[in-house]
Amino acid sequence: MAKTGRDKNTKNKAKHSKLMAQKKNKKKVEEALRKERLKAIIKKAKEN
Repeated sequence: MAKTGRDKNTKNKAKHSKLMAQKKNKKKVEEALRKERLKAIIKKAKEN
């Protein structure tokens, strides 16, 4: 017999997708900040 009621795994999959998206976005932001800091350091070094 087929399962009645809610589809299997939909809630868990949605939660996992949301968490993975957060993780990716966080990594992207941190990488951008790191690049900005490096650019500032290089600019400062060139001025001196």
